[in-house]
Amino acid sequence: MKAEDIKKVASIGGGVIGGSWTVLFAMHGKEVTLFDINDDALAADEKTIVSNLDSLVEFKAITAADKDAILKRIHFTTDIAEAVKDAQFIQESGPERLNIKQDNLAKVEAAAPADAIFASSASGLPITEICANAVHPERCIGGHPYNPPHLIPLVEITKNDKTTDETLAVAKAFYESVGKEAVILNKPVPGYISNRLQLAVFRECIDLVMNGVCSVEDVDKALTFGPGIRWAIFGHNMIMQLGNKDGIKGMIDMLGGGYNLCADIAAWDTIPDSYGALAQAQVDEMMKNFPDSVGHNNADIAKYRDEMLINILKLHGKF
Repeated sequence: MKAEDIKKVASIGGGVIGGSWTVLFAMHGKEVTLFDINDDALAADEKTIVSNLDSLVEFKAITAADKDAILKRIHFTTDIAEAVKDAQFIQESGPERLNIKQDNLAKVEAAAPADAIFASSASGLPITEICANAVHPERCIGGHPYNPPHLIPLVEITKNDKTTDETLAVAKAFYESVGKEAVILNKPVPGYISNRLQLAVFRECIDLVMNGVCSVEDVDKALTFGPGIRWAIFGHNMIMQLGNKDGIKGMIDMLGGGYNLCADIAAWDTIPDSYGALAQAQVDEMMKNFPDSVGHNNADIAKYRDEMLINILKLHGKF
């Protein structure tokens, strides 16, 4: 099977992640069947999907006509066999519980076409454990999105020791065909790539605040309007390449011969218990002082975030 042969997709499990995946697949012309455990869950999923599409229309990423066409490509069922019976690609987004994910996979394999690719959105459980009892582990991968999947392009692909190169190649090409930027992990590592990078930066943010160097608001400003605004364009290796006339090697040579900042970076391995309360008070104050155009509560600020994401993605040609 080639990536271009994938016309029908099954989303196993809705919620924030599964509903967002469903929107993405349908936006790119795929017929998508979304499975969830009961009618109430499906009703909530449909509400989430419509809300996501309404935001895309509001922010001029798609038209109202596009929204209607996308919704016509989305189908709902409480029968997992019905969802996967003719799917070529299956994106599983059930709860992060090993027994649930293994059960989902068993039900999928009992009803899906023999060559269908199974991808789990698992954020912590290794794909090796999820497919430990699989009939066809060679067609199983992890497809870890960044939330929300229909906006954030990244997907991190993980493999088990029996995943074939063909499965990896087809999955990567398929994800890229629906607008994803796919990266492949050559070996397992807790947290994958991006969560590790994110946590490393967050650890230093916490340390700066806990040591009284700056406030929560100022550390966020420093990140957003310093490295963060560049990271929205290029990764850090390319940023380093552009920072020295001799490229990244010149930058490393220069840094290596100067003050060893690495020796002063936070090295603790557990988040201080006291940081939650300290940070919450400052974040609450920061939200209160945001401009009205940004918002003063989580829902309004998230809407502002999504609008900004869409504008950045437009610059990257993703909309």
